Amino acid sequence: MTDLAGVRASPNVLAPHYSRFRVAERLLLTGHSHQAWPDVAALGQAEAFDDAALDVDRKWAKAFARAERVRAGFRAWLGDPLGEVVLGASTHDLVVRLLSALDLRRRPRLVTSDGEFHTLRRQLGRLAEEGVELVRLPAAPASTLAARAAAAVDDRTAAVLLSAVLFETSRLVPGLGEVAAVCRRRGAQLVIDAYHALGVLQLPIHAMGLGSAWVTGGGYKYLQLGEGNCFLRLPPHAATLRPVITGWFAEFDTLAGGARPGETAYGPGATRWAGSTYDPTSHYRASRVLEFFAGHGLTPSFLRSVYRHQVGVLCEAFDALDAPAAVITRDRTVSVGDLGGFLALRTPHSARLQAGLAERGVATDSRGDYLRLGPAPYLSDTQLRDAVGELGTLVRGLA
Repeated sequence: MTDLAGVRASPNVLAPHYSRFRVAERLLLTGHSHQAWPDVAALGQAEAFDDAALDVDRKWAKAFARAERVRAGFRAWLGDPLGEVVLGASTHDLVVRLLSALDLRRRPRLVTSDGEFHTLRRQLGRLAEEGVELVRLPAAPASTLAARAAAAVDDRTAAVLLSAVLFETSRLVPGLGEVAAVCRRRGAQLVIDAYHALGVLQLPIHAMGLGSAWVTGGGYKYLQLGEGNCFLRLPPHAATLRPVITGWFAEFDTLAGGARPGETAYGPGATRWAGSTYDPTSHYRASRVLEFFAGHGLTPSFLRSVYRHQVGVLCEAFDALDAPAAVITRDRTVSVGDLGGFLALRTPHSARLQAGLAERGVATDSRGDYLRLGPAPYLSDTQLRDAVGELGTLVRGLA
Protein backbone atom coordinates (compact mmCIF):
# COMPACT_ATOMS: atom_id res chain seq x y z
CA MET A 1 0.00 0.00 0.00
CA THR A 2 1.21 3.49 -0.80
CA ASP A 3 2.21 5.82 2.04
CA LEU A 4 2.95 9.53 2.14
CA ALA A 5 6.69 8.96 2.51
CA GLY A 6 6.70 7.05 -0.77
CA VAL A 7 4.82 9.86 -2.51
CA ARG A 8 7.23 12.50 -1.18
CA ALA A 9 10.31 10.51 -2.19
CA SER A 10 12.38 11.12 -5.30
CA PRO A 11 11.57 9.22 -7.37
CA ASN A 12 7.95 8.95 -6.29
CA VAL A 13 7.01 5.35 -5.48
CA LEU A 14 4.00 5.50 -7.82
CA ALA A 15 5.88 6.93 -10.81
CA PRO A 16 6.89 3.54 -12.35
CA HIS A 17 3.20 2.72 -12.79
CA TYR A 18 2.84 5.76 -15.09
CA SER A 19 5.71 4.97 -17.46
CA ARG A 20 3.70 5.68 -20.62
CA PHE A 21 3.16 9.28 -19.46
CA ARG A 22 6.83 9.56 -18.31
CA VAL A 23 5.81 11.31 -15.10
CA ALA A 24 9.26 10.88 -13.53
CA GLU A 25 10.89 12.69 -16.45
CA ARG A 26 8.47 15.60 -16.85
CA LEU A 27 7.16 18.37 -14.60
CA LEU A 28 3.44 17.81 -15.17
CA LEU A 29 1.68 20.31 -12.93
CA THR A 30 -1.60 19.78 -14.76
CA GLY A 31 -3.10 17.51 -12.11
CA HIS A 32 -6.16 19.77 -11.74
CA SER A 33 -6.92 19.44 -15.45
CA HIS A 34 -5.61 16.24 -17.01
CA GLN A 35 -3.76 13.77 -14.83
CA ALA A 36 -1.58 11.03 -16.22
CA TRP A 37 -3.18 7.62 -16.58
CA PRO A 38 -1.60 4.57 -14.97
CA ASP A 39 -0.26 2.05 -17.46
CA VAL A 40 -3.14 -0.33 -16.75
CA ALA A 41 -5.46 2.11 -18.54
CA ALA A 42 -4.02 0.90 -21.85
CA LEU A 43 -4.94 -2.65 -20.89
CA GLY A 44 -8.55 -1.57 -20.39
CA GLN A 45 -8.68 0.05 -23.81
CA ALA A 46 -7.28 -3.08 -25.43
CA GLU A 47 -9.87 -5.21 -23.61
CA ALA A 48 -12.67 -3.07 -25.09
CA PHE A 49 -11.37 -3.78 -28.58
CA ASP A 50 -10.94 -7.49 -27.87
CA ASP A 51 -14.50 -7.86 -26.55
CA ALA A 52 -15.90 -6.07 -29.60
CA ALA A 53 -13.84 -8.26 -31.94
CA LEU A 54 -14.95 -11.44 -30.18
CA ASP A 55 -18.62 -10.71 -29.53
CA VAL A 56 -19.48 -7.96 -32.05
CA ASP A 57 -22.95 -6.65 -31.17
CA ARG A 58 -23.21 -9.04 -28.23
CA LYS A 59 -20.40 -7.13 -26.51
CA TRP A 60 -22.91 -4.98 -24.63
CA ALA A 61 -23.41 -7.39 -21.73
CA LYS A 62 -19.70 -7.11 -20.96
CA ALA A 63 -19.74 -3.36 -21.57
CA PHE A 64 -22.67 -2.85 -19.18
CA ALA A 65 -20.80 -4.84 -16.52
CA ARG A 66 -17.86 -2.44 -16.86
CA ALA A 67 -20.24 0.51 -16.61
CA GLU A 68 -21.60 -0.89 -13.36
CA ARG A 69 -18.06 -1.09 -11.95
CA VAL A 70 -17.64 2.58 -12.77
CA ARG A 71 -20.94 3.45 -11.06
CA ALA A 72 -19.82 1.51 -8.00
CA GLY A 73 -16.57 3.47 -8.02
CA PHE A 74 -18.37 6.82 -8.03
CA ARG A 75 -20.75 5.63 -5.30
CA ALA A 76 -17.75 4.75 -3.14
CA TRP A 77 -16.14 8.16 -3.64
CA LEU A 78 -19.41 9.78 -2.56
CA GLY A 79 -19.98 7.50 0.41
CA ASP A 80 -23.30 6.53 -1.15
CA PRO A 81 -23.18 2.73 -1.71
CA LEU A 82 -26.90 2.41 -2.41
CA GLY A 83 -27.24 5.56 -4.51
CA GLU A 84 -28.52 5.72 -8.07
CA VAL A 85 -25.88 6.95 -10.54
CA VAL A 86 -26.26 7.65 -14.25
CA LEU A 87 -23.16 7.86 -16.46
CA GLY A 88 -22.52 10.22 -19.34
CA ALA A 89 -19.80 11.37 -21.70
CA SER A 90 -19.74 14.84 -20.11
CA THR A 91 -21.24 16.72 -17.20
CA HIS A 92 -22.88 19.02 -19.72
CA ASP A 93 -24.78 16.11 -21.24
CA LEU A 94 -26.05 15.10 -17.80
CA VAL A 95 -26.85 18.59 -16.49
CA VAL A 96 -28.83 19.42 -19.63
CA ARG A 97 -31.00 16.33 -19.03
CA LEU A 98 -31.60 17.52 -15.47
CA LEU A 99 -32.41 21.08 -16.53
CA SER A 100 -34.87 19.72 -19.08
CA ALA A 101 -36.85 18.10 -16.25
CA LEU A 102 -37.36 21.34 -14.31
CA ASP A 103 -40.66 23.22 -14.51
CA LEU A 104 -39.13 26.54 -15.51
CA ARG A 105 -42.51 27.98 -16.45
CA ARG A 106 -43.76 27.68 -12.89
CA ARG A 107 -40.39 28.24 -11.19
CA PRO A 108 -38.31 30.32 -13.64
CA ARG A 109 -35.45 31.20 -11.29
CA LEU A 110 -31.98 29.61 -11.12
CA VAL A 111 -29.37 30.53 -8.49
CA THR A 112 -25.65 30.03 -9.12
CA SER A 113 -22.31 31.83 -8.69
CA ASP A 114 -19.92 33.66 -10.98
CA GLY A 115 -17.25 31.10 -10.12
CA GLU A 116 -18.78 28.09 -11.86
CA PHE A 117 -17.04 26.14 -14.58
CA HIS A 118 -17.89 26.90 -18.22
CA THR A 119 -20.35 23.99 -18.39
CA LEU A 120 -22.75 25.88 -16.13
CA ARG A 121 -21.60 29.41 -16.96
CA ARG A 122 -22.39 29.10 -20.65
CA GLN A 123 -25.53 26.96 -20.50
CA LEU A 124 -27.16 28.98 -17.74
CA GLY A 125 -26.22 32.21 -19.49
CA ARG A 126 -27.92 31.00 -22.66
CA LEU A 127 -31.05 30.09 -20.71
CA ALA A 128 -31.05 33.61 -19.26
CA GLU A 129 -31.10 34.97 -22.82
CA GLU A 130 -34.32 33.01 -23.33
CA GLY A 131 -36.01 34.55 -20.30
CA VAL A 132 -35.00 32.33 -17.40
CA GLU A 133 -34.24 34.46 -14.34
CA LEU A 134 -30.60 33.84 -13.44
CA VAL A 135 -29.15 34.96 -10.11
CA ARG A 136 -25.33 34.92 -10.25
CA LEU A 137 -23.86 35.47 -6.82
CA PRO A 138 -20.23 36.55 -6.37
CA ALA A 139 -18.20 33.42 -5.63
CA ALA A 140 -15.96 35.39 -3.29
CA PRO A 141 -15.76 35.12 -0.42
CA ALA A 142 -16.16 31.35 -0.73
CA SER A 143 -16.63 31.05 3.03
CA THR A 144 -20.05 32.75 2.80
CA LEU A 145 -21.17 31.58 -0.64
CA ALA A 146 -23.38 28.76 0.65
CA ALA A 147 -25.13 31.01 3.15
CA ARG A 148 -25.74 33.66 0.50
CA ALA A 149 -27.08 31.04 -1.91
CA ALA A 150 -29.42 29.68 0.76
CA ALA A 151 -30.74 33.19 1.40
CA ALA A 152 -31.40 33.65 -2.33
CA VAL A 153 -33.76 30.66 -2.58
CA ASP A 154 -37.45 31.50 -2.81
CA ASP A 155 -40.63 29.76 -4.00
CA ARG A 156 -39.85 30.70 -7.61
CA THR A 157 -36.45 29.01 -7.54
CA ALA A 158 -36.20 25.83 -9.59
CA ALA A 159 -32.60 24.99 -8.72
CA VAL A 160 -29.39 26.12 -7.05
CA LEU A 161 -26.22 25.10 -8.89
CA LEU A 162 -22.89 25.41 -7.04
CA SER A 163 -19.42 23.89 -6.99
CA ALA A 164 -17.94 22.09 -4.00
CA VAL A 165 -14.51 23.47 -5.00
CA LEU A 166 -14.16 26.55 -7.21
CA PHE A 167 -12.32 25.76 -10.43
CA GLU A 168 -10.40 29.06 -10.72
CA THR A 169 -9.21 29.54 -7.16
CA SER A 170 -9.23 26.03 -5.61
CA ARG A 171 -11.31 27.38 -2.72
CA LEU A 172 -13.55 24.92 -0.88
CA VAL A 173 -17.17 25.99 -0.50
CA PRO A 174 -18.27 25.05 3.04
CA GLY A 175 -21.83 24.82 4.31
CA LEU A 176 -23.49 23.20 1.29
CA GLY A 177 -25.67 21.15 3.63
CA GLU A 178 -27.33 24.40 4.68
CA VAL A 179 -28.29 25.07 1.06
CA ALA A 180 -29.65 21.53 0.74
CA ALA A 181 -31.90 22.03 3.78
CA VAL A 182 -33.32 25.27 2.41
CA CYS A 183 -33.88 23.73 -1.02
CA ARG A 184 -35.80 20.84 0.55
CA ARG A 185 -38.07 23.24 2.43
CA ARG A 186 -38.66 25.42 -0.63
CA GLY A 187 -39.08 22.59 -3.15
CA ALA A 188 -36.03 23.58 -5.18
CA GLN A 189 -33.32 21.29 -6.54
CA LEU A 190 -29.69 21.52 -5.41
CA VAL A 191 -27.03 20.57 -7.97
CA ILE A 192 -23.45 20.20 -6.73
CA ASP A 193 -20.54 20.25 -9.20
CA ALA A 194 -18.03 17.95 -7.50
CA TYR A 195 -15.52 17.75 -10.35
CA HIS A 196 -12.75 19.51 -8.43
CA ALA A 197 -13.64 17.74 -5.18
CA LEU A 198 -13.80 14.09 -6.21
CA GLY A 199 -10.45 12.41 -5.64
CA VAL A 200 -9.15 15.36 -3.62
CA LEU A 201 -11.53 15.59 -0.68
CA GLN A 202 -13.50 13.15 1.37
CA LEU A 203 -17.02 13.80 0.13
CA PRO A 204 -19.44 11.70 2.23
CA ILE A 205 -22.60 13.31 0.91
CA HIS A 206 -24.97 11.96 3.56
CA ALA A 207 -22.76 13.08 6.43
CA MET A 208 -22.56 16.49 4.73
CA GLY A 209 -26.35 16.77 4.57
CA LEU A 210 -26.41 16.35 0.79
CA GLY A 211 -28.53 13.23 0.52
CA SER A 212 -31.24 15.21 -1.29
CA ALA A 213 -28.80 16.83 -3.75
CA TRP A 214 -27.91 16.02 -7.32
CA VAL A 215 -24.12 15.59 -7.56
CA THR A 216 -22.22 15.66 -10.83
CA GLY A 217 -18.58 15.28 -11.73
CA GLY A 218 -16.20 13.03 -13.58
CA GLY A 219 -12.89 11.25 -13.72
CA TYR A 220 -11.01 13.29 -16.32
CA LYS A 221 -9.05 15.10 -13.63
CA TYR A 222 -8.06 13.70 -10.25
CA LEU A 223 -9.38 10.15 -10.69
CA GLN A 224 -7.26 9.58 -13.83
CA LEU A 225 -10.11 7.86 -15.67
CA GLY A 226 -9.77 9.89 -18.86
CA GLU A 227 -12.47 11.25 -21.14
CA GLY A 228 -16.03 9.98 -21.26
CA ASN A 229 -16.37 9.14 -17.56
CA CYS A 230 -18.84 11.55 -16.00
CA PHE A 231 -21.73 10.90 -13.64
CA LEU A 232 -24.86 12.34 -12.11
CA ARG A 233 -25.80 11.06 -8.67
CA LEU A 234 -29.58 11.04 -8.32
CA PRO A 235 -31.45 11.98 -5.15
CA PRO A 236 -34.40 9.75 -4.16
CA HIS A 237 -36.97 12.13 -5.63
CA ALA A 238 -35.38 11.88 -9.11
CA ALA A 239 -37.96 9.17 -9.84
CA THR A 240 -40.71 11.83 -9.82
CA LEU A 241 -39.21 13.88 -12.68
CA ARG A 242 -39.42 13.33 -16.44
CA PRO A 243 -36.46 14.74 -18.39
CA VAL A 244 -37.42 16.22 -21.76
CA ILE A 245 -33.93 15.56 -23.12
CA THR A 246 -34.00 11.78 -23.09
CA GLY A 247 -32.33 8.96 -25.00
CA TRP A 248 -33.71 5.62 -26.06
CA PHE A 249 -31.74 3.77 -23.38
CA ALA A 250 -34.25 5.33 -20.95
CA GLU A 251 -36.89 3.02 -22.44
CA PHE A 252 -35.19 -0.07 -21.03
CA ASP A 253 -37.53 -1.87 -18.62
CA THR A 254 -40.33 0.56 -19.45
CA LEU A 255 -42.96 -1.76 -18.02
CA ALA A 256 -41.80 -0.52 -14.62
CA GLY A 257 -42.04 3.12 -15.68
CA GLY A 258 -45.77 3.54 -15.11
CA ALA A 259 -46.46 5.52 -18.31
CA ARG A 260 -50.04 6.12 -19.48
CA PRO A 261 -51.10 5.31 -23.09
CA GLY A 262 -49.65 7.88 -25.46
CA GLU A 263 -47.11 9.07 -22.87
CA THR A 264 -43.35 8.68 -23.22
CA ALA A 265 -42.25 5.83 -20.97
CA TYR A 266 -39.21 5.79 -18.69
CA GLY A 267 -37.42 2.91 -17.03
CA PRO A 268 -36.86 2.74 -13.27
CA GLY A 269 -34.01 4.18 -11.23
CA ALA A 270 -31.03 5.55 -13.11
CA THR A 271 -32.44 4.17 -16.38
CA ARG A 272 -34.94 7.05 -16.35
CA TRP A 273 -32.03 9.44 -16.90
CA ALA A 274 -30.10 7.37 -19.45
CA GLY A 275 -28.92 8.57 -22.84
CA SER A 276 -28.24 6.57 -25.96
CA THR A 277 -25.58 4.37 -27.57
CA TYR A 278 -22.12 5.37 -26.38
CA ASP A 279 -18.46 4.34 -26.71
CA PRO A 280 -17.86 1.84 -23.88
CA THR A 281 -14.07 2.06 -24.20
CA SER A 282 -14.02 4.78 -21.54
CA HIS A 283 -15.61 2.45 -19.00
CA TYR A 284 -13.13 -0.34 -19.69
CA ARG A 285 -10.29 2.10 -19.09
CA ALA A 286 -11.95 3.52 -15.98
CA SER A 287 -12.64 0.14 -14.41
CA ARG A 288 -8.95 -0.77 -14.70
CA VAL A 289 -7.88 2.54 -13.17
CA LEU A 290 -10.34 2.15 -10.29
CA GLU A 291 -8.85 -1.30 -9.61
CA PHE A 292 -5.39 0.29 -9.63
CA PHE A 293 -6.46 2.92 -7.10
CA ALA A 294 -7.94 0.25 -4.82
CA GLY A 295 -4.86 -1.96 -5.10
CA HIS A 296 -2.50 0.86 -4.15
CA GLY A 297 -4.56 2.29 -1.32
CA LEU A 298 -5.42 5.53 -3.12
CA THR A 299 -8.49 6.12 -0.97
CA PRO A 300 -10.30 9.44 -0.40
CA SER A 301 -8.70 9.91 3.02
CA PHE A 302 -5.19 9.08 1.80
CA LEU A 303 -5.45 11.28 -1.29
CA ARG A 304 -6.71 14.16 0.84
CA SER A 305 -3.51 13.92 2.89
CA VAL A 306 -1.44 13.76 -0.31
CA TYR A 307 -2.98 16.89 -1.84
CA ARG A 308 -2.82 18.86 1.39
CA HIS A 309 0.86 18.00 1.63
CA GLN A 310 1.63 18.75 -2.02
CA VAL A 311 -0.28 22.04 -2.13
CA GLY A 312 1.54 22.96 1.08
CA VAL A 313 4.89 22.25 -0.60
CA LEU A 314 3.92 24.50 -3.50
CA CYS A 315 2.83 27.28 -1.12
CA GLU A 316 6.09 27.13 0.84
CA ALA A 317 8.20 27.09 -2.32
CA PHE A 318 6.27 30.02 -3.79
CA ASP A 319 6.50 32.05 -0.57
CA ALA A 320 10.25 31.51 -0.57
CA LEU A 321 10.45 33.30 -3.94
CA ASP A 322 9.40 36.54 -2.22
CA ALA A 323 7.86 37.62 -5.51
CA PRO A 324 6.51 41.17 -5.90
CA ALA A 325 2.76 41.14 -5.29
CA ALA A 326 2.24 43.34 -8.36
CA VAL A 327 3.71 40.56 -10.50
CA ILE A 328 2.27 37.44 -8.87
CA THR A 329 0.74 36.59 -5.51
CA ARG A 330 -1.33 34.07 -3.60
CA ASP A 331 -3.98 34.62 -0.99
CA ARG A 332 -2.05 34.04 2.24
CA THR A 333 -5.20 34.53 4.32
CA VAL A 334 -6.41 31.12 3.11
CA SER A 335 -5.04 28.00 4.79
CA VAL A 336 -4.03 24.90 2.85
CA GLY A 337 -6.97 23.13 4.48
CA ASP A 338 -9.35 25.50 2.70
CA LEU A 339 -7.94 24.61 -0.73
CA GLY A 340 -8.64 21.73 -3.06
CA GLY A 341 -6.07 19.96 -5.23
CA PHE A 342 -4.19 22.86 -6.79
CA LEU A 343 -2.61 26.23 -6.08
CA ALA A 344 -3.99 29.30 -7.85
CA LEU A 345 -1.62 32.26 -8.18
CA ARG A 346 -3.03 35.64 -9.17
CA THR A 347 -1.07 37.50 -11.81
CA PRO A 348 -1.77 39.82 -14.76
CA HIS A 349 0.86 37.78 -16.61
CA SER A 350 -0.83 34.38 -16.28
CA ALA A 351 -0.82 33.43 -19.98
CA ARG A 352 2.74 34.71 -20.45
CA LEU A 353 4.00 32.78 -17.44
CA GLN A 354 2.21 29.63 -18.55
CA ALA A 355 3.86 29.85 -21.97
CA GLY A 356 7.25 30.58 -20.42
CA LEU A 357 6.96 27.61 -18.08
CA ALA A 358 6.03 25.35 -20.98
CA GLU A 359 9.20 26.41 -22.78
CA ARG A 360 11.14 25.43 -19.66
CA GLY A 361 9.47 22.01 -19.46
CA VAL A 362 6.83 22.79 -16.82
CA ALA A 363 3.23 22.07 -17.81
CA THR A 364 0.64 24.28 -16.08
CA ASP A 365 -2.42 26.21 -17.20
CA SER A 366 -4.04 29.60 -16.71
CA ARG A 367 -7.61 30.81 -16.25
CA GLY A 368 -8.08 34.56 -16.52
CA ASP A 369 -5.75 36.19 -13.99
CA TYR A 370 -4.87 32.88 -12.34
CA LEU A 371 -1.88 30.66 -13.02
CA ARG A 372 -2.82 27.20 -11.75
CA LEU A 373 -0.28 24.67 -10.45
CA GLY A 374 -1.75 21.21 -10.05
CA PRO A 375 0.25 18.45 -8.33
CA ALA A 376 -0.62 14.75 -8.53
CA PRO A 377 0.10 11.68 -6.38
CA TYR A 378 2.83 10.46 -8.76
CA LEU A 379 4.99 13.62 -8.42
CA SER A 380 7.77 13.93 -5.86
CA ASP A 381 8.38 16.90 -3.58
CA THR A 382 11.58 17.59 -5.52
CA GLN A 383 9.63 17.90 -8.76
CA LEU A 384 7.19 20.34 -7.17
CA ARG A 385 10.00 22.54 -5.86
CA ASP A 386 11.84 22.39 -9.18
CA ALA A 387 8.73 23.59 -10.99
CA VAL A 388 8.30 26.56 -8.65
CA GLY A 389 12.00 27.32 -9.07
CA GLU A 390 11.44 27.67 -12.82
CA LEU A 391 8.53 30.00 -12.10
CA GLY A 392 10.82 32.09 -9.91
CA THR A 393 13.28 32.55 -12.77
CA LEU A 394 10.49 33.87 -15.00
CA VAL A 395 9.05 36.12 -12.29
CA ARG A 396 12.43 37.76 -11.67
CA GLY A 397 12.50 38.66 -15.35
CA LEU A 398 9.18 40.50 -14.95
CA ALA A 399 9.98 42.33 -11.73
